[in-house]
Amino acid sequence: MRSFKTDQEVFWAGQFGDDYVDRNNGADAIAANIALFSKILSRTDQVNSVLELGANLGLNLHALKTLRPSAVFSAVEINDKAIKHLQQLKWVQPYHQSLLDFQAEAEYDLVLIKGVLIHINPDFIDKVYNLLYQASCKYILVIEYFNPVPVEVTYRGHENKLFKRDFAGDLLDKYPDLKLVDYGFSYHRDPNFPQDDTTWFLMKKTT
Repeated sequence: MRSFKTDQEVFWAGQFGDDYVDRNNGADAIAANIALFSKILSRTDQVNSVLELGANLGLNLHALKTLRPSAVFSAVEINDKAIKHLQQLKWVQPYHQSLLDFQAEAEYDLVLIKGVLIHINPDFIDKVYNLLYQASCKYILVIEYFNPVPVEVTYRGHENKLFKRDFAGDLLDKYPDLKLVDYGFSYHRDPNFPQDDTTWFLMKKTT
């Protein structure tokens, strides 16, 4: 049995994470992601390699592959059930690890995290910030629930499992060479391509 540092890792590696894989699957989600990422990638230049932290079964990567078919893709995922989906994608290099243990062996043009920082134990959030920064040679993309100050929110009846804050603001403060390129909001009532009321922030390294 694998050992973890936090209750949140155990939560997502276990049955709740398995159930999440079953709930979040389908062509509609990929279509919505294509619409979102096409807007974001239009603000980038030469994204030829992508690392997603907490990729689940790869819905974001499918969308990015459609938009950047020649790019090289890698993914980190903690859940056993989700990693099996990623391992079936011959164009993805999967890493079956917690983000708190993963160490990137290369740098990537774009490092992406979507709906994952909100589930990281706040005591360990700096470790994931460091991973985002160190693994990127160009762009960092954060897509998360936003709140101007750190707050905890009950998540599907569970306490201590969802934390909102200004993740992009933290990164910009922590790393002075990061520049905010663009940002936007995705609404769950969008008539064509709904997302889960998330705010995205695209940042670029300037040195």
